[in-house]
Amino acid sequence: MKELAFLNKYFSKYKWRILAGVFFVICANLLNVINPLITRSAVDLIAAHLADVTTTEEAVVTLQNNIGWQVFFLFLKYLAVALMAGAFTFFMRQTIIVVSRLIEYDMKAEIYDHYQQLDLAFYRKNNTGDLMNRITEDVSRVRMYVGPAIMYAVNLLFTILFSVISMLLINPELTLWVLVPLPVLSFVIYYVNELVEKASTAIQAKLSDLTTDAQETYSGIRMVQAYNREKEMLRHFEEEAEAYKQKQLRLARVDSVYFPAMTFLVGCSIILVVYVGGLQVGMNKLSAGSLAAFIMYTNMLMWPVSALGWTASMVQRAIASQRRINEFLKQQPMVKGADGIEKNIEGDIRFEHVSFTYPDTGIQALTDVSFHVKPGERIAIIGKTGSGKSTIADLLMRMYDATSGQIKIDGVEIHDYKLGSLRRQIGFVPQDVFLFSETITENIGFGVEGIDQATATRYARYASISNEIERFPEGYNTMVGERGVTLSGGQKQRISIARALVKQPNVLVLDDSLSAVDTATEKQIQQNLDEILYGKTAIIITHRIFSLIHFSNIIVLDAGKIVEQGTHEELLKKQGLYADIYRRQQQESRVEAKDGIMNKS
Repeated sequence: MKELAFLNKYFSKYKWRILAGVFFVICANLLNVINPLITRSAVDLIAAHLADVTTTEEAVVTLQNNIGWQVFFLFLKYLAVALMAGAFTFFMRQTIIVVSRLIEYDMKAEIYDHYQQLDLAFYRKNNTGDLMNRITEDVSRVRMYVGPAIMYAVNLLFTILFSVISMLLINPELTLWVLVPLPVLSFVIYYVNELVEKASTAIQAKLSDLTTDAQETYSGIRMVQAYNREKEMLRHFEEEAEAYKQKQLRLARVDSVYFPAMTFLVGCSIILVVYVGGLQVGMNKLSAGSLAAFIMYTNMLMWPVSALGWTASMVQRAIASQRRINEFLKQQPMVKGADGIEKNIEGDIRFEHVSFTYPDTGIQALTDVSFHVKPGERIAIIGKTGSGKSTIADLLMRMYDATSGQIKIDGVEIHDYKLGSLRRQIGFVPQDVFLFSETITENIGFGVEGIDQATATRYARYASISNEIERFPEGYNTMVGERGVTLSGGQKQRISIARALVKQPNVLVLDDSLSAVDTATEKQIQQNLDEILYGKTAIIITHRIFSLIHFSNIIVLDAGKIVEQGTHEELLKKQGLYADIYRRQQQESRVEAKDGIMNKS
């Protein structure tokens, strides 16, 4: 149960509701044990008056004239007690089950918030399907423990307690016969619980795999269809689903033995009560009414004892699920900065001997990188794929922390800034563009509060996407679909640029953000950026050379190291890697221009 100790804070939060639920449980069970006593009185009353009656007619007259009203009043008393017990049972369920839903809500909110605090290293190691399964299926199983399992466990405890006390007061010897099967019952519960916990853990792990496979297939449906792999993906999914089904069937087989065993042992108790109690009635050691009450108490115990297995099974499944939840909740972000300083960033950026190795792969992305960007300057970082360009952007946004060296902004070490304040003041366009399943206006205004369409339109023009948006039937109210699936790669990139610009940041970081647009649009965006970036610090990461934007410094990376640095003219004179990239780009431009002329002719 140590895994479920995580829930104690929620129990403390809702302690008064839970205590009210326990009070209702006690009241309902106190009332429930009264009715067998009423039945005993009625049976003994009837038996006493019919002891000397020999014919049916005499029995009817005796019941009508002597005890008819007494039996009727006992019936009304029985009915009133049953109704009150039912009312308290209703309040019990409403109280405890509602608490379980509140705790479920709080747990999901806490897990969701914790997920958002974890850094990129965590998400590189764990798949989305597993994350989703733990916040949905696992939390639902824990809720079954918080609500039904606890409710039934408390109810069973008091039902057994009050029933056994009542039986002991009637006949201690007969009570012992009722309790004979309990040691066997305890052993069965202990043994089966071990099997249930192991099976539940394996089932939830397999369900995570199944969810991940489905999520990846749906997200990559274009690729699946383009490569005609629908049958192969279906076959793989069926194999995973079959493995999940077999694990569920193994658990079902355990349950199929478990619950009948519970019922059989309880049935043995009833048989013993009827046999031994019948002998005692025959020897006048026990009244008929007391035997009837005993049988009712034994029947009352049948559901609690039978439900012990079901309740224990729910608890074991909750333990398995809570263990999986705790595994992620114990994960702490490597990047921390909730208590740092908050100040307006002007844009003076320094990298001082910065090296970085990815913690999950061990790949060294940067080695001894140093450069300085003054406020209002624009620099370009150019290099081949895998040279470490995007890593610089990730370090500046503190998606990761540098392995060694220092990064300073306005003379303050980057770790000293409050993380939210730092990221809020930097406009960032990542290489891997992500759009949400919202309208275009809402995607452009993602980083600000309450954007209107006029503002979205203005910044869409800067990103050279406004004309295309206005041609959509719904214009800026167009839903972009999951991950922006309804838009082209270039359109998504330009909406992402508009989203960064609308924040009006003093620092702007563009990470290969024009790779999917055509040459003419790229030139238009470069002209717009040259205007809007006036007075702002800009770091533009690209594998192409931006000829229409003046850069105060151009950094050339290769294999994580700075191999060249200088202005456009200075780097061309060096005849190094930058000059090679420039010549190759010029050749590509001439070929594209030639192809354009031929196509027109």
